[in-house]
Amino acid sequence: ALWALCLAGLAAALGSFSADQCSWRGSGLSQEAGSVEQLTLRCAEGSLEWLYPTGALRLRLAPRSPPATGAEDHSPRHVTACLKPAGTFRGAQLYLERDGELELLLPEAEAAPRPRVRCFTWLPRDKVALFLQATPQRDISRRIAAFRYELRGDWLTHPALPTEGACRPCNDTELLMAICTSDFVVRGSIRSVSNDAELQESVIGVSAVRVHRQKFPLFQAGGRPGWAAGSIRTPLRCGVRPGPGTFLFTGWLHFGEAWLSCAPRYKDFQRIYEGARRQRQNPCEFPVD
Repeated sequence: ALWALCLAGLAAALGSFSADQCSWRGSGLSQEAGSVEQLTLRCAEGSLEWLYPTGALRLRLAPRSPPATGAEDHSPRHVTACLKPAGTFRGAQLYLERDGELELLLPEAEAAPRPRVRCFTWLPRDKVALFLQATPQRDISRRIAAFRYELRGDWLTHPALPTEGACRPCNDTELLMAICTSDFVVRGSIRSVSNDAELQESVIGVSAVRVHRQKFPLFQAGGRPGWAAGSIRTPLRCGVRPGPGTFLFTGWLHFGEAWLSCAPRYKDFQRIYEGARRQRQNPCEFPVD
């Protein structure tokens, strides 16, 4: 009787959205085996945590677009979503539902202590949702199906998440926008490059002589006076190698880590920026030595 009371109390306490509708936390103890609970999350990033999965969840990601100004249309041409499952993801399988068809994104058997990020893109007219299906269990041991998500649409000024086209060098226009809109802009040199075959990532160790901007303390004071040190990630397929010289590194945060956007040699950036400034085509002011 006491066990049943504890379960009932847990079921009543769970099943709630965050105040801003960015995240959801709930329990399958209040669901019937064949039921499907419908959810909608409306932020550019957030999380889902499903304890004791039972039945299924159907999750629609519907980020709010920035308000329109005048005749300008902010409707995105496409939206990219990335999901990072928890290392303890158990009790369910995750599918992408697109126009009525299901595609398996994360089998329960693939859960790992160092989970791999899954990304996918859709058009606004597509009918897209995430479908979590509880897997049959023989016991009542604690299981949690949890993941974090990030959404990016082309209504945003910074580049998409690290999926297609991440290895292509930035053109002049993209570079000039990157220095104005990136989550971080640092000038420095490549200290090291390490490759992670499991996560399909390269980690670039950077020694920064100047941190022009960073939204979070990604680059912090290192061993040399006046220098900062940090790490930037890029897809392994890009084949980054260490090399001499000074670069301007720009990029954005992706699940709390720095990801590379543009990285021209600093002397090339100076030439591009000065040319744009002379023609009054620079989108923002930037300090150039």
